[in-house]
Amino acid sequence: MTAGEPTGLITAAPYTTDVSGPRHDRLTQHPTPGPHNSLFPWPDAKHPLRVMVNYVVILVCRISPSLRLKNWLLARLGVTVGDGVAWGLESTPDVFWPELITVEDHAIIGYDATLLCHEFLQDEYRTGEVVVGERAMIGAGAVVLPGVEIGAGAQVAANSLVDRDVPPETTVAGVPAEPLGSDEAATERA
Repeated sequence: MTAGEPTGLITAAPYTTDVSGPRHDRLTQHPTPGPHNSLFPWPDAKHPLRVMVNYVVILVCRISPSLRLKNWLLARLGVTVGDGVAWGLESTPDVFWPELITVEDHAIIGYDATLLCHEFLQDEYRTGEVVVGERAMIGAGAVVLPGVEIGAGAQVAANSLVDRDVPPETTVAGVPAEPLGSDEAATERA
């Protein structure tokens, strides 16, 4: 970083990435020196047999219609699963670090939603917890990035990319996900 350059920015030509804010403050950075990108030496990060077991169990969970079976199996992998949690078909918790996921009571993880606890970059990989609050809802096809906390009662619209925390009782949508207008404002317009 050069003098006068804003803090929280990483520059790797031709891109500059903002790594400031609560999500990034909660991520653990793991440098991967050498000629390859950070995904190449992934077996040094997590034992291949552990990843294979995680993958097979998560594959079963993705296709199983039984919510009880999904919750039981995911808890065996280390996911913290609250009472009454519902995982939609094809929903995918992180395959490398499922133990970094907490889904609180009565939350819904929608069809084909993905909860990621890692991100592999060129010169490092990062890991961070994902917390889905009580009675929160993650819509179909949404992706939640590592280090994100979804507040109690919050809603994430379908196909959204959640790259920052979602406050309780807030609805977000889009890529990246942004808060929608309040329910009171919508009622007043009706």
